[in-house]
Order: sequence, then C-alpha cells, then structure tokens
Amino acid sequence: MSEQRLTPDLIGSKVKSVEYHVFESTCLMVCCMTLENGFTVTGEAACANPENFDKEISQKIASRIARNKIWMLEGYLLKQKLHQDSQCDPA
Repeated sequence: MSEQRLTPDLIGSKVKSVEYHVFESTCLMVCCMTLENGFTVTGEAACANPENFDKEISQKIASRIARNKIWMLEGYLLKQKLHQDSQCDPA
C-alpha cells in the first residue's frame, strides 16, 4: 500500500463484489463484500418489527457496517506499514 492515508475511494477500490441476502422469515439483511484479495467482510441490519422492514434502508445500513470493517482492516495495514517503515529509517 503506497498510500499514506485512507480515503473513501481507496476503501471502495478494495471491494471486488457485493452480495445481499435476507434470511427467510426474518428481517435480517446481510451484506457480504468480497475484497480484491478474496477476503470477505459482512455487515448486518435487522429491525424488530417486520412491518418496518425496508430493503433499501437495510442494504445501506448493512453495507455501511461492512465498509467500516474494511476501514479498520486497511487502517491496521497502513499503521503496520508505517511502523515497519519507521523501523527501517536509520534516524
């Protein structure tokens, strides 16, 4: 990772595909994002009352939760890279 900071575009570029699934007889929406390296992250959204279930809103919430996980993973990778680079500096 040559970037020194994370951006929404960088996070988006890591996503290869997105799938959504609602489990039968539930209000549980799951978003599964497959990243460019094959790793998957998931996000979930559910409502207490089936009458309030909205597919679009549930997809947005589940997607946002999955993307937040990508931010965390990419943040860790960037921090590790910065740490390793600082160990190599002869300062």
